[in-house]
Amino acid sequence: MSLKAKVVLVTGGSSGLGKSICQRLAKAGHVVYGSSRKATGEKVDGYTLIPMDVCDGDSVDRAVETVMKANGRLDVVVNNAGLGIQGAVEDITPELGQRLFDTNVWGPHRVCRAALPHMRDQRSGTIINISSVASNFGLPYRGFYSASKAALDRMSEALSTEVDRFGIKIVTVQPGEFNTAISDSRLRPEKISEAHRPGYQKAMDILGGSMHYSRDPDELAKVVQKIIADPEPKALYVVAQGMQRVSILAKKILPGRMFERMVRKHYE
Repeated sequence: MSLKAKVVLVTGGSSGLGKSICQRLAKAGHVVYGSSRKATGEKVDGYTLIPMDVCDGDSVDRAVETVMKANGRLDVVVNNAGLGIQGAVEDITPELGQRLFDTNVWGPHRVCRAALPHMRDQRSGTIINISSVASNFGLPYRGFYSASKAALDRMSEALSTEVDRFGIKIVTVQPGEFNTAISDSRLRPEKISEAHRPGYQKAMDILGGSMHYSRDPDELAKVVQKIIADPEPKALYVVAQGMQRVSILAKKILPGRMFERMVRKHYE
């Protein structure tokens, strides 16, 4: 391993954005471990897939110890594993919402808790939490997804101040829509109420269209590579273009009800 090479753990490394991140970082010469619930330690595309379920604390601890035992250090964690969800807020049961938060918020939290003691001993490390542009607004019919990513943003912000004194950097990345299979695994309520069905269907049609025209996941992987190479990375990176980026600015400068009307016009 060269002096510039980092030991990197990427959760959700078997597909989608995580797979692209693992491939790019491995090609750049880093020692990369991607995690997947069904992995068996196999080597793919220059990186190693190890088993981890971010919803199981013992599984997370074992995965981090696997990396530490093999390398003696852990330089970078990319908390990428996550779930999507769709459905009106009224139609989402508390149990379904809790399942989402267990993956999208408590999952990264478990990984951070496992990794931080090692990074503290090293007096160095970078944790990159993959959030979403959706964290900036309550997207209709994806409200719980927005909420989970907003929670991850705030947790990351607090954690950044808490661990800076130990030489550890916390970075939040907010990607827009990318060409992945996240729509195939989105959580859904068992029943869509008739009252919400028209708006829900329109929103899903729009979302399906944006996915169809979305960008190459390697664009996000390039940003992660840049963050890892920077000794002083920014706190937040927004990886989005067009209307998604404009919408973030609009949310900041427009009166609340005016922004809501803009969202309603887009979806309904």
